[in-house]
Amino acid sequence: MNAPARLGLYAGALALVFGASFGVAALVAPDAPSSAASGSASVDGSNAGHDDSHGGEAEDGGAAEGGAAEGGAAAQSAGAVTGVTASDRGYTLTDIQAPTAAGEAGALSFVIIGPGGEPVTDYDVAHEKELHLIAVRTDGAEFRHEHPTLGADGRWTIPWTWDAAGGYRLYADTTPSALGDGLVLTGSVLVEGAVAASALPDGGLTADAGPYEVTMTGDLTAESASTLSFAVTRDGEPVELEPYLGADGHLVALREGDLAYLHVHPEHVDGHEPGTVSFEAEVPSAGAYLLYLDVQIDGEVHTAAFRVEAS
Repeated sequence: MNAPARLGLYAGALALVFGASFGVAALVAPDAPSSAASGSASVDGSNAGHDDSHGGEAEDGGAAEGGAAEGGAAAQSAGAVTGVTASDRGYTLTDIQAPTAAGEAGALSFVIIGPGGEPVTDYDVAHEKELHLIAVRTDGAEFRHEHPTLGADGRWTIPWTWDAAGGYRLYADTTPSALGDGLVLTGSVLVEGAVAASALPDGGLTADAGPYEVTMTGDLTAESASTLSFAVTRDGEPVELEPYLGADGHLVALREGDLAYLHVHPEHVDGHEPGTVSFEAEVPSAGAYLLYLDVQIDGEVHTAAFRVEAS
């Protein structure tokens, strides 16, 4: 491996370790059971240590913050912080398998183990899917929202190719039927190769989503409910949004730095303007948040990314 590739991997690993470690320290109460925020190394999550760069699973099943179910995947109470541990309420994301290098075609798969130590095979449908898989590089780039297939043995699998090298966080957003409540479990993957910079949200109120322009209105305020609205246009004209995952759009929010996962809820408003979709969000702290909006137009899903400061 050449020197730039080695330096790229080293930088990616440092970012992965720092991000995951910071997330656990900042978000789990000191007197509560906690677990390491990772699930695997490059392709194997079976190691049992707590080194985030090698993806050891948590051993104590400590829960990240969460609330009661509210009719959606990982429907935590408003402002709840999730996605910072591999284990929550006795459920653990483990045995992540994935391609090890950028551009290498293969499959990404993982297992969720239940409180009894066996793979979970029964899940509730939320937002039209049993599980939502979110993948994002630790710098906030290379966001993906996918839906793997569940096998009879409890392993989730999806064809996968990494577009770029670096350290990645994975989020399994799901509702085990026996739990009857949503949870978000996180793991980590290190993808070999020279890490190149990717386009990141620039803090503006407009962003591209394929050939469309998305304009955001609304402000985030820490510890209080905020409404964020998005208008999708092409050549200045509103476009028709098709239903996607049971709503006019789907929004994922990650806190910059630790990549804590915040669930937001779409607002169902009668008579809203064409090409618009709104969400209610409550963030737990001031600072920067990365927002990823998915909308479906003419049968194709497009993603717009924003960086927003919460006051």
